Amino acid sequence: MAKHMVARSVVVDAPAKRIFDLVAAPSRHPEIDGSGTVQSALFGPERLELDSEFGMDMKMLGLPYRMTNRVVEFEEGQLIAWKHVGSHRWRYEFEELPEGGTLVTETFDYSRGQVGFYILSGAPARNARGIERTLERLKELAEAEEAAQA
Repeated sequence: MAKHMVARSVVVDAPAKRIFDLVAAPSRHPEIDGSGTVQSALFGPERLELDSEFGMDMKMLGLPYRMTNRVVEFEEGQLIAWKHVGSHRWRYEFEELPEGGTLVTETFDYSRGQVGFYILSGAPARNARGIERTLERLKELAEAEEAAQA
């Protein structure tokens, strides 16, 4: 793992397209967020693409706030990442596996921002726990939707 990044992966029994479509829909982010910070979508397109901006109602430590994000990396069905004013990135990568299913990796990349602040605030460990829960929720949701379509 690169320095100043936290990443976790999970294998999801669903095609990459189905999982990618969930992550590319900002209105679905409160459903998949395992950190408890994403409350609702405020504005933005129905489906994200490169340079899309979207806003979210957030809550951390009991305090509500709003966050505007911009998609900075995008490869249809394979990769999507966004950043906000803090410069760190949330990245999702999707790799279909030959034996079936999709390897989904979520990365919190804080190498571009105020690294010292993130480390001292405990963000890397907190984000690792949130990523693990997010991937669990994403897996459950994508697999349930895949089973409903079968």
